Amino acid sequence: MAGRGRPRRFDRDAALRTAMRLFWEHGYEGTSLAMLTSAMGITPTSLYAAFGSKDALFREAVAAYNAPENSPTDRAMLRPTAREAVEEMLRANADAYVDPGTPPGCMVVLSGINLSEGHEDVGRHLAELRGQDRAKVRARIVRGAEDGDLPAGADADVLADYALTVLHGLSVQARDGADPERVQAVIDAAMAGWDAMVRTFGDAARTGGAGRTP
Repeated sequence: MAGRGRPRRFDRDAALRTAMRLFWEHGYEGTSLAMLTSAMGITPTSLYAAFGSKDALFREAVAAYNAPENSPTDRAMLRPTAREAVEEMLRANADAYVDPGTPPGCMVVLSGINLSEGHEDVGRHLAELRGQDRAKVRARIVRGAEDGDLPAGADADVLADYALTVLHGLSVQARDGADPERVQAVIDAAMAGWDAMVRTFGDAARTGGAGRTP
């Protein structure tokens, strides 16, 4: 008579990766508890025991998605100049956004759109993460001005906002079906705009025009 054997172990990491993909593809509110438990192969009781709540599971999934070792933005900030860092951030993230092996776009940008009342904390959390990325880009721009690869009068706030606005827009374009050639063409135009702004800041600094310092 065959023995029953040991119960199958719950693979928490695999379950988390499954949840991350669902939240990434369908958003926080578009991902139901039934969808999660079905895809993860567990009961609601097991989900709550392992992760605490849907909200806690979402936050952990976002943290896994946004981990520094997975972040094209973090890697891009190591480039030798501020311009190279911004361009690499845009191109590497855009490649990830249109990768056919993953849901399109950025989970941090898209998974908390149009949240209903009672889920404001989810939106605030995602906004904080986007703010952290902006701070990284701004700091890299400030360092570029200090190193001399940007004009001393370059407005770090304007340049960082510009870069992040393009980045988030690329995420939306990817979700709408943009192909790799299209998003890279947008980045070509965006970097031409970056160069024009930098020249303007440099001209203002040389002529003593108004402008904020980093």
